[in-house]
Amino acid sequence: MTMIAVLALLTGLAAAVPLLTRSLGRDTGYPLAAGYLIGCGLLASRLPVVLDNGAVAVSVRWLPSLDIAFALRLDGLAMVFGLLVLGVGALIMMYCPRYLAPHRRCTALYTLLTLFTVAMLGLVFAADTVLLFLFWELTTVCSFFLIGQASPAAARPATRALLVTAGGGLALLAAVVVMAVALGTSDLTTILAYPDRLLGSPVAWVVGGLLIVAAFTKSAQFPFHFWLPSAMVAITPVSAYLHAATMVKAGIYLLIRFSPIYAEQAAWTIVLVLGGLGTALAGAFLALRQHDLKAMLAYSTVSQLGLLVGVIGVGTPAALAAAVLHTVAHALFKATLFMLVGIIDREAGSRDIRQISGLRHVMPVTATLTGLAAMSMAGLPPLLGFVSKEAIFDALIKTGVDPWLSPSAEVLAVSASALTFAYGARIVYETFAGPPQQPELYEPAWTFLTPAAIAALLSLLLGPAAALLGPLIDQATEDASPGGDPPYVAFWHGFTPALALSALTVLSGTALFTARARVDRLVQSVQLPPAGAVTFDRCYGALLRLGGIVGRPTRYDSPAAHLFRPVLLLVLLGAAGSAALGSLPPWPGAGAAADDWPLLVLLAVALAGIVLARSALAAVGLLSLVGLLVATWFLLAGAPDVALTLMLVEVLTAVVAMLVLRRLPARLPGAGRQPVSFFAAALAVAAGAVAVAATVGLTGRRDLSAPGSYFLRTAEPATGGGNVVNVILVEFRAFDTLGEATVLVAVALGLVGLFRTTGRDAATTGPGGGTGGRGRSGGPAVPDPVLRFAHRLLTPVMLVVSAWLFLRGHDEPGGGFVAALVAGIAAGLGQLAYAGRPPTAAGRLRPRPLLAAGLLTCLGIGLSALLAGEPFLTPSPGLKLSVLGFSVSPVTFFDLGVYLMVLGLITAAVRRLGTADPSDAGVPSDAAGPPDAGVPSDAVGVRAP
Repeated sequence: MTMIAVLALLTGLAAAVPLLTRSLGRDTGYPLAAGYLIGCGLLASRLPVVLDNGAVAVSVRWLPSLDIAFALRLDGLAMVFGLLVLGVGALIMMYCPRYLAPHRRCTALYTLLTLFTVAMLGLVFAADTVLLFLFWELTTVCSFFLIGQASPAAARPATRALLVTAGGGLALLAAVVVMAVALGTSDLTTILAYPDRLLGSPVAWVVGGLLIVAAFTKSAQFPFHFWLPSAMVAITPVSAYLHAATMVKAGIYLLIRFSPIYAEQAAWTIVLVLGGLGTALAGAFLALRQHDLKAMLAYSTVSQLGLLVGVIGVGTPAALAAAVLHTVAHALFKATLFMLVGIIDREAGSRDIRQISGLRHVMPVTATLTGLAAMSMAGLPPLLGFVSKEAIFDALIKTGVDPWLSPSAEVLAVSASALTFAYGARIVYETFAGPPQQPELYEPAWTFLTPAAIAALLSLLLGPAAALLGPLIDQATEDASPGGDPPYVAFWHGFTPALALSALTVLSGTALFTARARVDRLVQSVQLPPAGAVTFDRCYGALLRLGGIVGRPTRYDSPAAHLFRPVLLLVLLGAAGSAALGSLPPWPGAGAAADDWPLLVLLAVALAGIVLARSALAAVGLLSLVGLLVATWFLLAGAPDVALTLMLVEVLTAVVAMLVLRRLPARLPGAGRQPVSFFAAALAVAAGAVAVAATVGLTGRRDLSAPGSYFLRTAEPATGGGNVVNVILVEFRAFDTLGEATVLVAVALGLVGLFRTTGRDAATTGPGGGTGGRGRSGGPAVPDPVLRFAHRLLTPVMLVVSAWLFLRGHDEPGGGFVAALVAGIAAGLGQLAYAGRPPTAAGRLRPRPLLAAGLLTCLGIGLSALLAGEPFLTPSPGLKLSVLGFSVSPVTFFDLGVYLMVLGLITAAVRRLGTADPSDAGVPSDAAGPPDAGVPSDAVGVRAP
């Protein structure tokens, strides 16, 4: 349960961020860092078990029909990556409070960073390929939001990163599906334990290719490398975390994890070695061309990831041990360098090495820490980077697939490492040597420097003490290459060929740095083909233009233009179906149709009235009458749940329509002036005839379907609920209901966000030139005393009815959805009555807390089932209580979550339609942007004081 405890701890921290930031502001990073360290401690407590060649595993039934489990496994490899994710994450959280501006609103940043950690931990713990894919994609989504929230200019780089890495995610999904179909299981432990099963199948190389594509996109390997440097628009803490321990390391983890299957396959080795080391050389060369420190580090990450991919491709135990060790070394020195570059940027106001120099005179501690991290990156003793780089050289020397591969790998690795030495020395020299250009600068506070200092000192101390990492590295290697003999991890191995390659790297890098002026002119003069980002943007733009061409026929304001095609298609399908089926036998239920004729006549009259109506109010009233007549028809047909739901929807629609009509003219636009189209009328009549014919011809021709019979037969004995409709929604199909309710949450949050971005315009200018929140006369909307009295009289009654419908829903018509509609009508009536937020309990409802509480309640019920050993969202039938004569069980609380989410959506909708002031809608007055946005408050949808 250790892994579940860690994931629960981090998820709880993410949920607590809004409360923490409300009282601590940017200092929220400190308690979050403490939580990360607690997570490290929980993982470390299982270290003895893992080092004893064991693994900690937990598995809970998730989708039993597909044999998919929520399975987690903590072995040596997962332990290394888990400790890196949490350890570096703790340093980043400690760094954030001093990096962030005091007035910055940091709730979203801290929440996303913590969820990013949860996603990465879930990825490395996952013992089921389906679960691995889900967490893989969650890292993609989190990184998109983390990059995109930096500034408006970050939208394109964030989209670029999302599309590239999500494309790799689709490749991983395809690999997961193909493996599951071919092997009959998605259990990762089983797949890795029997590699011959996959290698012996015809899909082996399809899966291998898909895995390489997924890893190359995630870890920014050529030709997918371009998204990573452009992602540098993200703020420094995000960049440091993404580059050092999370996002880009996911591809490295995936390749190491699947090495037991493909490590000895020549094609796998050649692709990874040449592709990875080629990327390492290209990334180092591009880093040497940069003058922005952050851009240098971005291309450096591409290069170092390429070096890791190349050595993973070798596939021997020595190579995999070197990859794991260099992953640790890279996390330490890259986190240090990014944090220090952020400090330099904050203090000096620039990251351009042509504009800063001599900082060692005013910032000696920063200079020393940067020098240590750069030495580790360059592979100089006694830093940990020296040990890992030498291990990589030793592994590449022993590449045994083809005679030519080992020399080629050595040349590429030494060349890339020499360039790494050159730009590492350039970072230190150009930034800290020479006369100070800004002598007024001073060393930042120790609270700002401490996270970077910890990472740099760890890199320094773990170099000579590399043997301390030996047991964990050995176990991780054993997990990645079962049966192999991992090498001895030590600082000094004597005079070896790998040491000679390290010396050659240092000499070559020193020569490049000594001739830096000439080298800089040379690298800048090289004409490169269009950057991958440019090519990607061109393709993306062409795709959008193609979409515009395809969608051009639907770009009309008139609803008739949009309805024409589907209605015409319905008529054509009806004609084709009639021709294919010929005449149908008499309808078995024809004798009962006579009872429906009065309703049909009333419906025809009401529809004709809607078509001929010239008043908007009359059209809305007649439309509601149509809905009530159809509800009556459902009631007569024996479907009280559907009838009740439809009737309440019609009432709510009328309320919403009245909110909109306050901003519209009394007469419908164009009413009485547009000639009646004979073709439109004929098409409408034909579509109606087709619908009637299909209903008459197909209804009642077969017995109740097997699923319907099953539900009617087993619903009450299995669940104790007499309302079959509600039982299906909250028990048999609870997962579907949760998905649909989540869509409602997304829609409601979209309404909140839309009001933030359109605030003033949406509040002051309504459709058709009306005035938002104002009467048709142009003045402010005045509360109606009759509606106010009705609201005060009816709201308590509606809330009681809402509670009654909710509690009885499991046995009688009702339930969470229907009850939420009743409460939503009360909220809408208040908006009408008070022309804004009413001063009642219903008026104080806020959409976002309702949505969050509802979603968390549903998820909590599902997770409680997992903890009880049942599949997700499978409540225990034994937990039932009687409250006021109503049966209450875990299902009731799931229905409560649905109730809250639906009520949150309705509240958000009526607030957005019924108020002109964001503060009345539950939106903070500063929601339109941060205080330093430089935009007057009355220009962004927030009423000026």
